[in-house]
Amino acid sequence: MKAQFEAIAQQETTSLNFHIQEKKEFDYPFHYHPEYELTYILSSRGMRYVGNHFGYFREDDFVLLGPHLPHCWRNSEDQQDVASAIVIQWNEDLLGNGWLDNKEFRWIKKLHQLAGKGIRFHENIAQGVKARLLNIAAMPPFEKLISVLQILNDLAQTDQYDLLCEEGFSYNLNYTENERINTVYQYVRLNYNKKITLKAIAAEVNMTEQYFSRFFSKVMKKTFFAFLNEYRINVACKLLIETDMNANQVGYAAGYESFPFFYRQFKKFKSCSPQKYRAEFQKTPNPYIP
Repeated sequence: MKAQFEAIAQQETTSLNFHIQEKKEFDYPFHYHPEYELTYILSSRGMRYVGNHFGYFREDDFVLLGPHLPHCWRNSEDQQDVASAIVIQWNEDLLGNGWLDNKEFRWIKKLHQLAGKGIRFHENIAQGVKARLLNIAAMPPFEKLISVLQILNDLAQTDQYDLLCEEGFSYNLNYTENERINTVYQYVRLNYNKKITLKAIAAEVNMTEQYFSRFFSKVMKKTFFAFLNEYRINVACKLLIETDMNANQVGYAAGYESFPFFYRQFKKFKSCSPQKYRAEFQKTPNPYIP
């Protein structure tokens, strides 16, 4: 997807941009901005895109993003819930130039450095700060700032998180490259459940197969078919959670022509079988979605 620049209006009375979104659906385009962003999903589900990562999300999805890291949350077509989220954004110079070099902020500095890859906190961490985040909405500016700093300091000291983007990923593309990646994203989104060949996807961006393979691997830090399998497995996870389809049906619906191959790919990405993934989800209240 092509990332669009978003200009975030600065608030007159506070250094933070804090708001609770409530919409029919998350419809923001794939975008980036120079501010850090902390997003907590209160309700709805769908696919989360961050840099070269994408994954299934639902309630209690809790993510910290660094500056200029492209992102968006897209709801499932069949979701009925209101799309609701807490969003907090702040500039790198929140407390002035060099504030993170002060010893008191050494943990927050580490957190800011990791945020460039996108950080998804585990559900128990998310639920532990949910009430605190909701309470911030009614606070005056000074208390709001102190509360956010305290939450960031607490988050910086947990190891219960996942980094979203691949090692070495950097979203710094020219216009032509950006358009090509956008075309690939859209083609996969519309055709993941069909047979996709390297020849067909290369033709979509007017490249030879060999040149496309090198281009995609260089930009996305993964091969095209690794990307395609990852997308299909995320679709399969969604179907296992939200439908009663058996594992065979799920594999075919996600675009796999062979169940054994689907089974192997699922275990590769999720470290368990499709059946175990569904069983673990069903027996765990508000389960964490990897």
